[in-house]
Amino acid sequence: MNKVHGALPIDKSTIRRILIRATNWVGDAVMSMPAFEAVRESFPESHITVLARPWVAPLYESHPAANEVIPYKQGPGVWKDSSEFLRVIRMIRSLHFDMAVLFQNAFEAALLARLAGIKIRVGYNTDGRGFLLSHSVVRGTEVLKQHQVEYYLTFLRALGWDAPTRDPMLRAGPESVTRARSLLSSKGIEDQDLLVGLSPGAAYGPAKRWPVERFAAIGDRAIRDWGAKVVVIGTEKEKELGETLISKAAPGAFNFCGMTGLGDALALIKRCHLFVSNDSGLMHVATALKVPTVAIFGSTDSVATGPRGKNARIVKQDMECSPCLKSECPVGYRCLLAVQPEDVWRTMEELRAQIREQGV
Repeated sequence: MNKVHGALPIDKSTIRRILIRATNWVGDAVMSMPAFEAVRESFPESHITVLARPWVAPLYESHPAANEVIPYKQGPGVWKDSSEFLRVIRMIRSLHFDMAVLFQNAFEAALLARLAGIKIRVGYNTDGRGFLLSHSVVRGTEVLKQHQVEYYLTFLRALGWDAPTRDPMLRAGPESVTRARSLLSSKGIEDQDLLVGLSPGAAYGPAKRWPVERFAAIGDRAIRDWGAKVVVIGTEKEKELGETLISKAAPGAFNFCGMTGLGDALALIKRCHLFVSNDSGLMHVATALKVPTVAIFGSTDSVATGPRGKNARIVKQDMECSPCLKSECPVGYRCLLAVQPEDVWRTMEELRAQIREQGV
């Protein structure tokens, strides 16, 4: 049991308004969802507000556990960020929260909650912020050996709250579903079409990015062997990567990178019958939407950040240096390049066959 430094046990009957500080990365936000839901279950009558960066906010906007989502913007330059920081503090102070649950590990998150006058502030004692927390959970070494889903659940358990292990779950909002259907239809993709999603990007760095030519090769197989349509999904920054993939693929592949925000991307991914991705935020999104997913791993640790769900499969080739967790590889990306298109395609076919056996 993790130790908690701080005040007396929290009297749940006094907690009317809760602020959740969401993590800043899509994948981390998805992996924290079971803990987020556990907070709701521990405080079923409380009003829960999520403070989140705009690029992760859509994950919470369609989630029934959230009563409200406040975007925490990020401006260019230190002064823009400082002015937003002060603005958010004033706004949060005016809302009179009883408790802040800080899933984000940063010092800034605890400082913001303290300056906003929130009496109860709970979170891990990371980043030298323990003195700013009313209930500071000591992060031991054992929790770092577990999956990130357990990482977030563990600090809630340390507070004595029920936090059962479960897989992350997401929902696509109905308006996003309508827009996604319209977008697909504009490319000639209809509801009856078999749809395979590809996500060749990864923000962490090239050590996570399987070669785009290999993504094109499995897209070709899906088009040729399954009669599928293929959609490439990613951010605006990955638009060129998507264009490269499309240029190397057979007709029937379409680039949607940068064409949607995260909310509509959820609906696009939810429409897919199978999703193939690097270890990325969209990989976690796909599995949380219960879309059958094949995840390609290179330098990162599939034990700690692998996809969760019975219809998720991992393809990797471990080396003596795996997992190194580096964003760039000094020895030629051997683990990533050892994964061949045939390895991924075989896993896709096996997963599709298993899904058919399940009658899905």
